[in-house]
Amino acid sequence: MTGAETANLKHKFPALQQISNYQPVFWINDHMKGTGEAFSRLSMLYPRLNEFAIRDAETRLQRFAPLIARLFPETKDSQGMIESEIKEISAMKYLLQHKYSQAFEGKLLLKCDSHLPVAGSVKARGGIYEVLKHAEDLAMQNGMLKIEDDYSLLAEDYFKDFFSQYSLAVGSTGNLGLSIGIMGAALGFKTVVHMSRDAKAWKKALLRSKGVQVLEYDSDYSKAVEAGRIQSHKDPKSYFIDDENSLDLFLGYSVAALRLKKQLAEMKVTVDREHPLFVYLPCGVGGAPGGICYGLKTLFGDHVHCFFVEPTHSPCMLIGLMTGENEKLSVFDFGLDNLTEADGLAVGKPSGFVGKVMAELVSGIYTVEDHDLYRLLAMLADSEQITIEPSAAPGILGPVMIAGSDAGKTYIRKNNLEKHMKNATHIAWATGGLFVPEDLMQSFYERGKELLN
Repeated sequence: MTGAETANLKHKFPALQQISNYQPVFWINDHMKGTGEAFSRLSMLYPRLNEFAIRDAETRLQRFAPLIARLFPETKDSQGMIESEIKEISAMKYLLQHKYSQAFEGKLLLKCDSHLPVAGSVKARGGIYEVLKHAEDLAMQNGMLKIEDDYSLLAEDYFKDFFSQYSLAVGSTGNLGLSIGIMGAALGFKTVVHMSRDAKAWKKALLRSKGVQVLEYDSDYSKAVEAGRIQSHKDPKSYFIDDENSLDLFLGYSVAALRLKKQLAEMKVTVDREHPLFVYLPCGVGGAPGGICYGLKTLFGDHVHCFFVEPTHSPCMLIGLMTGENEKLSVFDFGLDNLTEADGLAVGKPSGFVGKVMAELVSGIYTVEDHDLYRLLAMLADSEQITIEPSAAPGILGPVMIAGSDAGKTYIRKNNLEKHMKNATHIAWATGGLFVPEDLMQSFYERGKELLN
């Protein structure tokens, strides 16, 4: 992009100047429509994207549950269901209001995808789902599996021998690679993960310990994805899991909404016009938060308000949605370096597919500085004894942003929510952290405490 083109965009969208200066911003999506109108547009763009497809994905995961319970003993208590708890974090709410000098109404809950079994992050849903769907397709196409079979038989050696003829490939900053590498290797696939420079050493080591081939690049996430896509397409027996464009990945993430609806009902949390639901989702390339948002809007309609959260150094989805240019623009076009401690969010260019789906559904996006990530994770550890990685922390700041910023207040007023905020439920989506080595987690905590003091 030329300097003149960049200057023109900054003139048209003044917030881009703040973004270019690494300043936190809170953008409200002026293009958001009512769910009915937005879904009508989407049905023409993506006919395969609908509630039936979400429920079909959930049914497929249920078929695989006996296999998952057999391969991963930690899921036996949940009968092979890979799911996380949701917890009210009232002590964190108190601390958050005190530290940021901002009161807010309603409950604060934490969706603990930071502790999802098998892969330890939100990517466990989408990544594992697409691996399982591909395995099912291969087995059925070769006459080895019928839909009424007990899928635990896929753990048998003859299936592993069969899958070993095939390869899986993915580009990742870390967590998606973990989910695909761990599940792919467990089934017997040759699995290759193309890792960007942002990927943490411990994540690469964990993958290699599972027998996964890790290829490292001294470049950002988009280049790792591109390299993986090119290499995979040369081999007819290689299947590339495309974080930027995969509908199956997206649908795997969207299943979270069905699970969450059940959990909220069990907690007796109402979601309707008088009881709005606010959900704050950390965002990298956009697949996981986009899929979750799509699922939630499908189930709760206009009563759920989804906000994405990005680091100030990597606000690719914000730039793409604000301008409407999606994947045509990169953070580098605006002088940003895409360097952040939130490795899962270190993405320079957003998914064009997700941008188009979210254009009229997502309520807005706010950005946070890295030091806030450490403060928030330390506060969560102190108040609730829950440990998460930096990229999982930014959603916790959501209620403060809604209550304390001009943009948040404007959003509440425009949506006629002022008198209902006392009944609001705020969900911060914690996206990763289970497998972080103890010494590294301790260093995260100590840095957060230093910043708080």
